[in-house]
Amino acid sequence: MWQKLKSSLFLQVVLALVLGIIIGISFHDFSLALKPLGDGFISLIKMLIAPIVFCVVVLGLYGANDIKKMGKVGAKTILYFEIVTSVALILGIIVAYVFKPGVGMNVDITKLDGKDLNVYTERANTMGSGSDFLLHIIPKTFVDAFASGDILQVLLIAILFGIALLLIPKHMGDLVCQALEAFSEVFFKMMGLIIRLAPIGVLGSVAYTTAKFGLDSLIQLGYLVLLFYVTCILFVLIILGGILQISGLNIFKFLNYFKAELSIVLGTASSDSVLPQIMKKLKNLGIKDSTVGLVIPTGYSFNLDGFSIYLTLGVIFIAQACNIDLSMHDLLAILLVSLITSKGAHGIPGSALVILAATLSVIPSLPMIGLVLLLSVDWFIGIVRACTNLIGNCVATVAIAHWEKDIDHERARAVLDQRI
Repeated sequence: MWQKLKSSLFLQVVLALVLGIIIGISFHDFSLALKPLGDGFISLIKMLIAPIVFCVVVLGLYGANDIKKMGKVGAKTILYFEIVTSVALILGIIVAYVFKPGVGMNVDITKLDGKDLNVYTERANTMGSGSDFLLHIIPKTFVDAFASGDILQVLLIAILFGIALLLIPKHMGDLVCQALEAFSEVFFKMMGLIIRLAPIGVLGSVAYTTAKFGLDSLIQLGYLVLLFYVTCILFVLIILGGILQISGLNIFKFLNYFKAELSIVLGTASSDSVLPQIMKKLKNLGIKDSTVGLVIPTGYSFNLDGFSIYLTLGVIFIAQACNIDLSMHDLLAILLVSLITSKGAHGIPGSALVILAATLSVIPSLPMIGLVLLLSVDWFIGIVRACTNLIGNCVATVAIAHWEKDIDHERARAVLDQRI
């Protein structure tokens, strides 16, 4: 048993998660002091994401050696993201109206304390318009994109760099490519060392959260949390499972393949912490580097399935809790605005509440102060939200690869069956 625990990151993370809950309940002040363990682990991961994404995307583009094909893959990727995101947003609306999680709360908005909400509304106000979001994708300098760790900015630079490599003499392109391959290998080795610290990061994060909010937070607004969990599970099994089935793979085997990464996300409530590992595992399934390198980084900002479900479910929950009737016009506005605001979620501290605030701000009948209702359970919702986002992006990569015939189906099935 000890040998199995020693060799299995998944078991180590699960054990750390359980210990974190026990410590959080038993040693309140000590647990609050463990917060830097979780924050430090995520920071270590984030410092390598930008260079790894840059190397993977550039090498993928150069290896594909076909600018026209990459443009076609990019267009299909965005189309796929918009369709699946729309399904998730509509699903959130349907679930909210069928199960009515906020009905009966009868919240008096004049008695809500909004002091903890100020930071989120301020960030929402600084998001700006859609054009501001597009301009934000362009970094101030080449180095600034890597310094800030903005994935979309790094992706833009990587795509331009990869295309430029294809346009210069081949012998020069090969030299740059060899150097990037060496750097990529070093970065992945560094990531391998850091990821061994995942159990410590999960222990600190879970202990702190349990001590701060208490187990009562699981009961408070529990119906909404439970409803969101069930909706995400059904979305993964039915919608994403159906997409995988069309692509020739099994959703349950697929989830088992990524169980170690999902357990880390469950502990940290952040899908950033496993981005490099999932890119490596998707390539191991027999998917071309160019497809993985383009779809995954783009999906982290444009394909947030779990977040999309929560966005519409959360907005309507607030309306129901405050006894506000939404018209069909309001619902359409929420849907259209959510399609835009959901694209700016990644990389913003407290992103879910910030984007919810931005969405509420354009629907005059909805009180911004209603977000206070969601503050206490945001972390618990966040762990499943992040897992759903991660699974959605992995499935998207397989779907696009199947669409473009960029996947070795025999190898993929063999890997999922653990024959390789």
